[in-house]
Amino acid sequence: MTYTKETIKQEIKEQGVEFLRLEFTDMLGDTKNVELPAAEIDSVLEEEAMFDSSSITGFSDIQESDMYLVPDLDTFKVLPISVTDDHIARFICDIYKPDGTPFEGDPRYILKRAMKEAEEMGYTVNVGPEPEFFLFKLNDEGYPVRKMNDRGGYFDASPIDKGDKVRRDIVRTLKDYGFEMEASHHEVAQGQHEINFRFDNMLKTADNIQTFKGVVKDIATNHDYHATFMPKPIAGENGSGMHCHLSLFTDNGSAFYDENGKDELSSTMKHFIAGILHHASGITAITNPCVNSFKRLVPGYEAPVSVAWSHSNRSCMIRVPTTRGNGTRFEVRNPDPTANPYLALAVLIQAGLEGIRNKLAPGEPEGRNLYEVTDDSVPTLPTNLKEAIKALKKDEVLIKALGNHTSKVYIEEKEQEWTNYSLQVTQWEVEEYMNK
Repeated sequence: MTYTKETIKQEIKEQGVEFLRLEFTDMLGDTKNVELPAAEIDSVLEEEAMFDSSSITGFSDIQESDMYLVPDLDTFKVLPISVTDDHIARFICDIYKPDGTPFEGDPRYILKRAMKEAEEMGYTVNVGPEPEFFLFKLNDEGYPVRKMNDRGGYFDASPIDKGDKVRRDIVRTLKDYGFEMEASHHEVAQGQHEINFRFDNMLKTADNIQTFKGVVKDIATNHDYHATFMPKPIAGENGSGMHCHLSLFTDNGSAFYDENGKDELSSTMKHFIAGILHHASGITAITNPCVNSFKRLVPGYEAPVSVAWSHSNRSCMIRVPTTRGNGTRFEVRNPDPTANPYLALAVLIQAGLEGIRNKLAPGEPEGRNLYEVTDDSVPTLPTNLKEAIKALKKDEVLIKALGNHTSKVYIEEKEQEWTNYSLQVTQWEVEEYMNK
Protein backbone atom coordinates (compact mmCIF):
# COMPACT_ATOMS: atom_id res chain seq x y z
CA MET A 1 0.00 0.00 0.00
CA THR A 2 1.20 3.50 -0.85
CA TYR A 3 0.69 5.93 2.02
CA THR A 4 0.28 9.69 1.98
CA LYS A 5 0.39 12.04 4.94
CA GLU A 6 -3.40 12.28 4.92
CA THR A 7 -4.04 8.51 4.73
CA ILE A 8 -1.55 7.97 7.57
CA LYS A 9 -3.27 10.50 9.80
CA GLN A 10 -6.64 8.96 8.97
CA GLU A 11 -5.45 5.45 9.89
CA ILE A 12 -3.91 6.71 13.13
CA LYS A 13 -7.26 8.21 14.06
CA GLU A 14 -9.34 5.18 13.02
CA GLN A 15 -7.14 2.66 14.85
CA GLY A 16 -6.74 4.69 18.01
CA VAL A 17 -2.93 4.88 17.78
CA GLU A 18 -1.45 6.39 20.96
CA PHE A 19 2.29 6.30 20.22
CA LEU A 20 4.58 6.74 17.21
CA ARG A 21 7.76 4.69 17.06
CA LEU A 22 10.48 6.19 14.85
CA GLU A 23 12.95 3.41 14.04
CA PHE A 24 16.44 3.61 12.56
CA THR A 25 19.52 1.37 12.41
CA ASP A 26 22.95 2.14 13.82
CA MET A 27 26.25 1.25 12.18
CA LEU A 28 26.46 -2.15 13.88
CA GLY A 29 22.99 -3.16 12.69
CA ASP A 30 21.06 -2.65 15.92
CA THR A 31 17.56 -1.21 15.60
CA LYS A 32 17.07 1.98 17.63
CA ASN A 33 13.92 4.01 18.16
CA VAL A 34 12.44 7.18 19.53
CA GLU A 35 8.81 7.10 20.66
CA LEU A 36 6.47 10.08 20.55
CA PRO A 37 2.81 10.60 21.44
CA ALA A 38 0.49 10.22 18.46
CA ALA A 39 -0.44 13.89 18.88
CA GLU A 40 3.00 14.70 17.40
CA ILE A 41 2.14 13.16 14.03
CA ASP A 42 2.12 16.51 12.22
CA SER A 43 5.60 17.29 13.53
CA VAL A 44 6.82 13.82 12.46
CA LEU A 45 5.35 14.12 8.96
CA GLU A 46 6.82 17.60 8.56
CA GLU A 47 10.24 16.05 9.33
CA GLU A 48 10.74 18.02 12.53
CA ALA A 49 11.54 15.06 14.86
CA MET A 50 15.05 15.64 16.23
CA PHE A 51 17.22 13.33 18.35
CA ASP A 52 20.65 13.33 19.99
CA SER A 53 22.86 11.01 17.93
CA SER A 54 26.08 11.44 19.92
CA SER A 55 25.66 8.17 21.84
CA ILE A 56 24.71 6.07 18.78
CA THR A 57 27.54 3.86 17.49
CA GLY A 58 28.87 5.16 14.18
CA PHE A 59 26.92 8.41 14.22
CA SER A 60 28.15 11.84 15.30
CA ASP A 61 30.48 13.45 17.79
CA ILE A 62 29.05 15.31 20.75
CA GLN A 63 29.57 18.68 19.06
CA GLU A 64 27.54 17.56 16.02
CA SER A 65 24.88 15.57 17.81
CA ASP A 66 21.57 16.98 16.52
CA MET A 67 20.01 14.88 13.76
CA TYR A 68 16.54 14.62 12.24
CA LEU A 69 14.47 11.45 11.85
CA VAL A 70 12.75 11.63 8.45
CA PRO A 71 10.05 8.94 8.14
CA ASP A 72 9.72 6.80 5.03
CA LEU A 73 5.95 6.91 4.57
CA ASP A 74 5.92 3.54 2.81
CA THR A 75 7.14 1.89 6.03
CA PHE A 76 4.22 3.10 8.15
CA LYS A 77 2.60 0.25 10.05
CA VAL A 78 0.30 -0.07 13.04
CA LEU A 79 1.98 -2.79 15.09
CA PRO A 80 0.11 -6.11 15.33
CA ILE A 81 -1.47 -7.06 18.65
CA SER A 82 0.85 -10.10 18.80
CA VAL A 83 3.80 -7.72 19.15
CA THR A 84 2.30 -5.23 21.59
CA ASP A 85 -0.94 -4.67 23.48
CA ASP A 86 -0.41 -0.93 23.16
CA HIS A 87 -1.62 1.02 20.16
CA ILE A 88 1.66 1.86 18.42
CA ALA A 89 2.47 2.81 14.84
CA ARG A 90 6.00 2.67 13.49
CA PHE A 91 7.97 4.38 10.75
CA ILE A 92 11.42 3.39 9.50
CA CYS A 93 13.40 6.60 9.21
CA ASP A 94 16.29 8.10 7.32
CA ILE A 95 18.76 10.30 9.18
CA TYR A 96 19.26 13.89 8.05
CA LYS A 97 21.59 16.63 9.23
CA PRO A 98 20.29 20.05 10.34
CA ASP A 99 21.26 21.53 6.97
CA GLY A 100 18.73 19.23 5.27
CA THR A 101 21.22 16.82 3.70
CA PRO A 102 21.35 13.05 4.33
CA PHE A 103 23.73 11.93 7.05
CA GLU A 104 26.57 10.11 5.30
CA GLY A 105 26.84 7.59 8.14
CA ASP A 106 23.20 6.45 7.94
CA PRO A 107 23.30 2.78 6.82
CA ARG A 108 20.03 3.22 4.94
CA TYR A 109 21.51 6.13 2.98
CA ILE A 110 24.59 4.06 2.13
CA LEU A 111 22.35 1.36 0.64
CA LYS A 112 20.28 3.94 -1.23
CA ARG A 113 23.48 5.26 -2.77
CA ALA A 114 24.33 1.75 -4.00
CA MET A 115 20.82 1.40 -5.44
CA LYS A 116 21.25 4.67 -7.30
CA GLU A 117 24.50 3.48 -8.89
CA ALA A 118 22.78 0.29 -10.04
CA GLU A 119 19.90 2.32 -11.48
CA GLU A 120 22.31 4.60 -13.33
CA MET A 121 23.76 1.47 -14.99
CA GLY A 122 20.23 0.38 -15.95
CA TYR A 123 19.71 -2.23 -13.24
CA THR A 124 17.43 -2.96 -10.33
CA VAL A 125 18.54 -5.52 -7.76
CA ASN A 126 16.29 -7.96 -5.91
CA VAL A 127 17.40 -9.81 -2.80
CA GLY A 128 15.93 -12.84 -1.05
CA PRO A 129 17.47 -13.46 2.40
CA GLU A 130 17.40 -16.64 4.48
CA PRO A 131 18.12 -15.66 8.11
CA GLU A 132 18.48 -18.51 10.60
CA PHE A 133 18.20 -18.35 14.38
CA PHE A 134 18.34 -20.44 17.55
CA LEU A 135 15.78 -20.68 20.34
CA PHE A 136 17.12 -21.01 23.89
CA LYS A 137 15.30 -21.51 27.16
CA LEU A 138 14.95 -18.77 29.77
CA ASN A 139 15.72 -19.01 33.46
CA ASP A 140 13.34 -17.98 36.23
CA GLU A 141 14.51 -14.38 35.94
CA GLY A 142 13.78 -14.26 32.22
CA TYR A 143 17.40 -14.41 31.01
CA PRO A 144 18.63 -16.92 28.39
CA VAL A 145 20.52 -20.04 29.43
CA ARG A 146 22.57 -22.33 27.20
CA LYS A 147 19.82 -24.89 26.86
CA MET A 148 18.26 -25.26 23.43
CA ASN A 149 14.51 -25.47 23.09
CA ASP A 150 14.58 -28.93 21.45
CA ARG A 151 16.70 -31.81 20.13
CA GLY A 152 15.31 -31.62 16.62
CA GLY A 153 17.21 -31.74 13.32
CA TYR A 154 16.70 -30.78 9.69
CA PHE A 155 13.00 -30.71 8.72
CA ASP A 156 12.00 -32.61 11.87
CA ALA A 157 8.32 -32.46 12.84
CA SER A 158 6.51 -32.07 16.13
CA PRO A 159 6.89 -33.32 18.84
CA ILE A 160 10.65 -33.55 18.18
CA ASP A 161 10.51 -30.03 16.77
CA LYS A 162 9.34 -27.94 19.70
CA GLY A 163 9.60 -24.64 17.84
CA ASP A 164 6.77 -25.19 15.37
CA LYS A 165 4.22 -23.13 17.30
CA VAL A 166 6.73 -20.31 17.75
CA ARG A 167 7.44 -20.27 14.02
CA ARG A 168 3.73 -20.23 13.17
CA ASP A 169 3.15 -17.21 15.41
CA ILE A 170 6.14 -15.49 13.82
CA VAL A 171 4.73 -16.19 10.34
CA ARG A 172 1.29 -14.86 11.34
CA THR A 173 2.80 -11.67 12.72
CA LEU A 174 5.01 -11.10 9.70
CA LYS A 175 1.97 -11.50 7.44
CA ASP A 176 0.30 -8.76 9.51
CA TYR A 177 3.30 -6.60 8.63
CA GLY A 178 2.67 -7.27 4.95
CA PHE A 179 5.38 -9.89 4.38
CA GLU A 180 4.86 -12.50 1.67
CA MET A 181 5.82 -15.66 3.53
CA GLU A 182 7.27 -18.70 1.78
CA ALA A 183 8.32 -21.48 4.18
CA SER A 184 9.44 -22.24 7.71
CA HIS A 185 11.15 -25.31 9.12
CA HIS A 186 13.53 -26.71 11.71
CA GLU A 187 17.15 -26.34 10.67
CA VAL A 188 20.05 -28.79 10.98
CA ALA A 189 21.22 -27.93 14.48
CA GLN A 190 19.30 -28.63 17.65
CA GLY A 191 17.12 -25.64 18.53
CA GLN A 192 17.82 -23.96 15.16
CA HIS A 193 15.10 -22.59 12.87
CA GLU A 194 14.60 -20.88 9.51
CA ILE A 195 11.71 -18.80 8.18
CA ASN A 196 11.78 -17.57 4.59
CA PHE A 197 10.00 -14.56 3.14
CA ARG A 198 9.74 -13.40 -0.46
CA PHE A 199 12.48 -11.40 -2.17
CA ASP A 200 12.12 -7.68 -2.83
CA ASN A 201 14.26 -4.73 -3.88
CA MET A 202 17.38 -4.05 -1.82
CA LEU A 203 15.98 -1.34 0.42
CA LYS A 204 12.72 -3.14 1.18
CA THR A 205 14.65 -6.33 1.88
CA ALA A 206 17.01 -4.63 4.32
CA ASP A 207 14.02 -3.02 6.09
CA ASN A 208 12.31 -6.43 6.18
CA ILE A 209 15.35 -8.12 7.71
CA GLN A 210 15.35 -5.62 10.56
CA THR A 211 11.60 -6.05 11.08
CA PHE A 212 11.99 -9.83 10.88
CA LYS A 213 14.65 -9.94 13.59
CA GLY A 214 12.57 -7.79 15.91
CA VAL A 215 9.45 -9.91 15.40
CA VAL A 216 11.35 -13.16 15.94
CA LYS A 217 12.70 -11.93 19.27
CA ASP A 218 9.32 -10.55 20.40
CA ILE A 219 7.36 -13.71 19.57
CA ALA A 220 10.02 -15.99 21.05
CA THR A 221 9.75 -14.06 24.31
CA ASN A 222 5.97 -14.56 24.25
CA HIS A 223 6.66 -18.31 24.26
CA ASP A 224 9.25 -18.03 27.07
CA TYR A 225 12.21 -18.55 24.73
CA HIS A 226 15.14 -16.38 23.76
CA ALA A 227 15.84 -16.05 20.03
CA THR A 228 19.43 -15.36 19.04
CA PHE A 229 20.96 -14.59 15.66
CA MET A 230 24.45 -15.27 17.01
CA PRO A 231 26.26 -17.13 14.20
CA LYS A 232 27.77 -19.93 16.31
CA PRO A 233 26.23 -20.16 19.80
CA ILE A 234 27.04 -23.86 20.28
CA ALA A 235 30.39 -25.49 19.46
CA GLY A 236 30.03 -28.63 17.38
CA GLU A 237 26.69 -27.57 15.86
CA ASN A 238 25.94 -25.86 12.54
CA GLY A 239 25.90 -22.09 12.82
CA SER A 240 23.26 -19.63 11.66
CA GLY A 241 23.72 -17.99 8.31
CA MET A 242 21.80 -15.49 6.24
CA HIS A 243 22.21 -16.66 2.66
CA CYS A 244 21.33 -13.87 0.22
CA HIS A 245 19.85 -14.66 -3.21
CA LEU A 246 20.64 -11.85 -5.66
CA SER A 247 19.01 -11.18 -9.04
CA LEU A 248 19.54 -8.31 -11.45
CA PHE A 249 16.89 -6.87 -13.77
CA THR A 250 16.66 -4.40 -16.65
CA ASP A 251 13.54 -3.10 -18.38
CA ASN A 252 13.70 -6.25 -20.54
CA GLY A 253 13.69 -8.73 -17.69
CA SER A 254 16.44 -10.73 -16.00
CA ALA A 255 19.97 -9.48 -16.68
CA PHE A 256 21.29 -12.83 -15.42
CA TYR A 257 19.46 -15.08 -17.90
CA ASP A 258 20.73 -15.77 -21.41
CA GLU A 259 19.08 -18.66 -23.22
CA ASN A 260 22.08 -18.83 -25.56
CA GLY A 261 24.74 -18.56 -22.88
CA LYS A 262 26.63 -21.44 -21.30
CA ASP A 263 24.32 -22.98 -18.69
CA GLU A 264 21.88 -20.22 -19.77
CA LEU A 265 23.79 -17.68 -17.68
CA SER A 266 24.58 -14.22 -19.03
CA SER A 267 28.01 -12.63 -19.13
CA THR A 268 26.55 -9.89 -16.89
CA MET A 269 25.81 -12.46 -14.20
CA LYS A 270 29.29 -13.91 -14.39
CA HIS A 271 30.89 -10.45 -14.20
CA PHE A 272 28.71 -9.67 -11.18
CA ILE A 273 29.72 -12.91 -9.45
CA ALA A 274 33.37 -12.24 -10.27
CA GLY A 275 33.17 -8.79 -8.66
CA ILE A 276 31.91 -10.27 -5.41
CA LEU A 277 34.55 -13.02 -5.46
CA HIS A 278 37.29 -10.47 -6.18
CA HIS A 279 36.31 -8.40 -3.12
CA ALA A 280 35.31 -11.38 -0.94
CA SER A 281 37.86 -10.93 1.83
CA GLY A 282 36.92 -7.31 2.50
CA ILE A 283 33.21 -8.04 2.07
CA THR A 284 33.46 -10.59 4.87
CA ALA A 285 34.28 -7.82 7.35
CA ILE A 286 30.76 -6.50 6.71
CA THR A 287 28.74 -9.67 6.03
CA ASN A 288 30.38 -11.56 8.94
CA PRO A 289 30.97 -8.69 11.33
CA CYS A 290 31.79 -10.21 14.70
CA VAL A 291 34.43 -12.43 16.30
CA ASN A 292 31.92 -15.26 16.57
CA SER A 293 31.07 -15.07 12.84
CA PHE A 294 34.29 -16.82 11.90
CA LYS A 295 33.60 -19.79 14.16
CA ARG A 296 30.78 -20.59 11.74
CA LEU A 297 32.98 -20.26 8.64
CA VAL A 298 34.85 -23.54 9.15
CA PRO A 299 34.83 -26.82 7.18
CA GLY A 300 32.31 -29.48 8.03
CA TYR A 301 29.29 -27.42 9.07
CA GLU A 302 27.75 -26.48 5.69
CA ALA A 303 29.16 -22.94 5.78
CA PRO A 304 31.46 -21.84 2.95
CA VAL A 305 35.19 -21.31 3.41
CA SER A 306 36.28 -21.12 -0.25
CA VAL A 307 36.13 -18.09 -2.54
CA ALA A 308 34.60 -19.86 -5.53
CA TRP A 309 31.29 -20.35 -7.31
CA SER A 310 29.33 -23.41 -8.36
CA HIS A 311 25.99 -24.68 -9.59
CA SER A 312 25.04 -27.04 -6.78
CA ASN A 313 28.19 -27.25 -4.71
CA ARG A 314 27.42 -25.79 -1.28
CA SER A 315 31.07 -25.74 -0.20
CA CYS A 316 31.54 -22.60 -2.34
CA MET A 317 30.89 -19.01 -1.30
CA ILE A 318 28.48 -18.56 -4.24
CA ARG A 319 25.98 -21.09 -5.59
CA VAL A 320 23.76 -20.78 -8.67
CA PRO A 321 20.38 -22.56 -8.23
CA THR A 322 18.90 -24.42 -11.21
CA THR A 323 15.99 -22.00 -11.83
CA ARG A 324 16.23 -20.05 -15.09
CA GLY A 325 14.29 -17.30 -16.85
CA ASN A 326 13.37 -14.41 -14.58
CA GLY A 327 14.16 -16.67 -11.62
CA THR A 328 17.86 -16.81 -12.52
CA ARG A 329 19.85 -15.81 -9.46
CA PHE A 330 22.81 -16.72 -7.33
CA GLU A 331 23.14 -17.32 -3.61
CA VAL A 332 25.88 -15.73 -1.52
CA ARG A 333 26.33 -18.22 1.33
CA ASN A 334 28.76 -16.62 3.76
CA PRO A 335 26.69 -13.73 5.30
CA ASP A 336 25.26 -14.23 8.76
CA PRO A 337 22.33 -12.51 10.49
CA THR A 338 24.48 -10.33 12.76
CA ALA A 339 25.40 -8.28 9.69
CA ASN A 340 23.95 -4.81 9.26
CA PRO A 341 21.71 -5.63 6.25
CA TYR A 342 22.00 -2.16 4.74
CA LEU A 343 25.80 -2.23 4.75
CA ALA A 344 26.01 -5.90 3.76
CA LEU A 345 23.79 -5.44 0.69
CA ALA A 346 25.55 -2.18 -0.22
CA VAL A 347 29.00 -3.78 -0.40
CA LEU A 348 27.73 -6.87 -2.23
CA ILE A 349 26.01 -4.74 -4.86
CA GLN A 350 28.88 -2.29 -5.27
CA ALA A 351 31.37 -5.16 -5.67
CA GLY A 352 29.12 -6.81 -8.25
CA LEU A 353 28.69 -3.59 -10.23
CA GLU A 354 32.47 -3.15 -10.21
CA GLY A 355 32.74 -6.63 -11.72
CA ILE A 356 30.37 -5.61 -14.52
CA ARG A 357 32.23 -2.36 -15.20
CA ASN A 358 35.59 -4.13 -15.45
CA LYS A 359 34.22 -7.28 -17.13
CA LEU A 360 35.81 -9.50 -14.50
CA ALA A 361 35.70 -13.28 -15.03
CA PRO A 362 34.82 -15.67 -12.18
CA GLY A 363 36.62 -18.68 -13.64
CA GLU A 364 34.99 -22.06 -14.11
CA PRO A 365 32.42 -23.30 -11.58
CA GLU A 366 33.80 -25.64 -8.95
CA GLY A 367 32.57 -29.22 -8.87
CA ARG A 368 34.87 -30.49 -6.13
CA ASN A 369 34.01 -30.73 -2.45
CA LEU A 370 36.23 -27.85 -1.41
CA TYR A 371 36.13 -28.90 2.22
CA GLU A 372 38.43 -31.76 1.16
CA VAL A 373 40.86 -29.66 -0.90
CA THR A 374 44.04 -29.23 1.14
CA ASP A 375 46.25 -27.32 -1.32
CA ASP A 376 46.20 -23.59 -2.10
CA SER A 377 44.49 -23.92 -5.50
CA VAL A 378 41.33 -22.18 -4.24
CA PRO A 379 41.50 -19.00 -2.13
CA THR A 380 39.70 -19.03 1.19
CA LEU A 381 37.76 -16.51 3.21
CA PRO A 382 39.46 -14.81 6.17
CA THR A 383 39.70 -17.04 9.23
CA ASN A 384 39.08 -14.31 11.79
CA LEU A 385 37.82 -10.76 12.17
CA LYS A 386 41.32 -9.29 12.21
CA GLU A 387 42.12 -10.72 8.78
CA ALA A 388 38.79 -9.51 7.38
CA ILE A 389 39.27 -5.96 8.65
CA LYS A 390 42.81 -5.90 7.26
CA ALA A 391 41.39 -6.84 3.84
CA LEU A 392 38.65 -4.21 4.11
CA LYS A 393 41.19 -1.48 4.87
CA LYS A 394 42.97 -2.25 1.58
CA ASP A 395 39.83 -2.43 -0.57
CA GLU A 396 39.21 0.97 -2.16
CA VAL A 397 35.95 -0.11 -3.81
CA LEU A 398 34.41 -1.19 -0.49
CA ILE A 399 35.74 1.85 1.37
CA LYS A 400 34.07 4.04 -1.25
CA ALA A 401 30.85 2.01 -0.97
CA LEU A 402 30.73 2.62 2.78
CA GLY A 403 31.92 6.22 2.59
CA ASN A 404 34.81 7.79 4.49
CA HIS A 405 32.85 8.37 7.69
CA THR A 406 31.41 4.89 8.10
CA SER A 407 34.47 2.98 6.90
CA LYS A 408 36.72 4.85 9.35
CA VAL A 409 34.45 4.40 12.38
CA TYR A 410 33.52 0.82 11.48
CA ILE A 411 37.15 -0.26 11.16
CA GLU A 412 38.02 1.41 14.46
CA GLU A 413 35.09 -0.30 16.19
CA LYS A 414 35.96 -3.74 14.84
CA GLU A 415 39.67 -3.42 15.59
CA GLN A 416 38.71 -2.64 19.18
CA GLU A 417 36.37 -5.65 19.23
CA TRP A 418 39.25 -7.88 18.12
CA THR A 419 41.52 -6.40 20.79
CA ASN A 420 38.90 -6.95 23.49
CA TYR A 421 38.47 -10.56 22.36
CA SER A 422 42.21 -11.19 22.22
CA LEU A 423 42.58 -10.14 25.85
CA GLN A 424 40.10 -12.74 27.08
CA VAL A 425 41.14 -16.05 28.63
CA THR A 426 38.59 -18.69 27.65
CA GLN A 427 37.57 -21.84 29.49
CA TRP A 428 39.11 -23.90 26.68
CA GLU A 429 42.50 -22.26 27.31
CA VAL A 430 42.26 -22.91 31.01
CA GLU A 431 41.46 -26.59 30.48
CA GLU A 432 44.07 -26.99 27.74
CA TYR A 433 47.05 -25.24 29.33
CA MET A 434 46.58 -25.04 33.11
CA ASN A 435 48.43 -28.27 33.77
CA LYS A 436 51.02 -28.01 30.99
